[in-house]
Amino acid sequence: MSGLAKYLLENGYEVSGSDINDSKYIDKLRDLGAKVFIGHDEKNVPEDCIVVASSAIKEDNPEMQKAKKLGLPIYHRSDVLAKLSSMGKFFLGYSGTHGKTTTSGLCAYVLEKAGLKPSYVVGGMLPDIGTNAHSQDGKFFCAELDESDGTIVKYSPDVVVVNNLEADHLDFYKNGLQSIVETFDKFLSNLKPDAIVLINNDCNGTNMLSGKSFVTYGLNDADYTAKNIEYDEDYTTFDIYYKEQLLSDMKICLKGQHNVYNALAVYASLHQAGVDMELVKPHFATFTGMGRRFQKVCEFKGVPVYDDYAHHPTEIKATLSSSKSFKNKNVIAVFQPHRYTRFSNLWEEFLNSFNDVNHVVVTDVYAASEKPIEGINSEKFTEELSKKCSAEYIQGDISCVAKSLYPRLKSGDVIIGLGAGTITNLGKELLKIDEGVVSVVGK
Repeated sequence: MSGLAKYLLENGYEVSGSDINDSKYIDKLRDLGAKVFIGHDEKNVPEDCIVVASSAIKEDNPEMQKAKKLGLPIYHRSDVLAKLSSMGKFFLGYSGTHGKTTTSGLCAYVLEKAGLKPSYVVGGMLPDIGTNAHSQDGKFFCAELDESDGTIVKYSPDVVVVNNLEADHLDFYKNGLQSIVETFDKFLSNLKPDAIVLINNDCNGTNMLSGKSFVTYGLNDADYTAKNIEYDEDYTTFDIYYKEQLLSDMKICLKGQHNVYNALAVYASLHQAGVDMELVKPHFATFTGMGRRFQKVCEFKGVPVYDDYAHHPTEIKATLSSSKSFKNKNVIAVFQPHRYTRFSNLWEEFLNSFNDVNHVVVTDVYAASEKPIEGINSEKFTEELSKKCSAEYIQGDISCVAKSLYPRLKSGDVIIGLGAGTITNLGKELLKIDEGVVSVVGK
């Protein structure tokens, strides 16, 4: 939503809106002239506006009620993004259960750094550039396409990447993976005849897609392949082959095999779009990752703290596999389950997601407006997880978690926060304690 607001502001629109909490995204919008209210109230709604809402805003929201009473036009955020993406630029769309923020962000980043002046709306802050959206006069428009609520069917990219498909958002997709595949089949069937679809050929879910000729990428049998992969502490290197012919070498500073897939997908999509690859290639190596994607947020007394948005078992395993680069370190994962429905439906998968760390701290569930489900709670989960690995449950908000953790931390420890909720504040809360802003008994 903040990305759309910024894009509209840059195009001369008057923008106002509301959110539950203040944030760095809101600060940037205010700097551009947006009027932002904290808290939802019918008084926030002008009498002559177009109302745009995300799926998180329910029908009983007071601002939605006011907009209906006034007879104002109401659009979903996807309607606005779809309109912006259809305004004459070459549209590159990145989709799939995991990796769409990183791939869309990497695309926007390398095009921006190459001086190609792309327009983009993505799901996180671009490193070095410090924004999640920008309207410019270059040829390309790049966006992250969200599948969580089925609205992906509204978009029509010229080139679309499907990173992977797995069961997720099971509050919406009642039949799991099959429902997701059906939605993507509908999405792809609506594309223009000359649209190019790139799919990850190593994913069972994407291989269930039907009805269109695909360009494939992967590590083995695919049109675009990554070979001779080497991981070291600072960089990952590999060679990119296209139809068995060496196309390019590649160097990235992102960790983990999942980021080899991400970089390969972006390279392939830009190659298919006709971009001069010599212009963009050097910038793959300087992309340090999107905000909240294995992002180092602070360090104190020799303890680095990383923040990661991972909230699905596959994402957690991918993130924690990257921690193998911390040789001879004590890696502590702090996991905040996100949504009771996801926690319940993927319980067993979550239990098998923490093999690559030394210790797991489980916090209370971040409900994201959902009601609790009987028998689905962090304490019970930790009891079962303790049978597989070292684990503990810490009750309370993230400041309570920080206060419990801090006295035990020592040089050589590494903290990785995992989740889509308030776990992102863990580093900030630990720093408050370290700087003496917050006291801890027994410190």
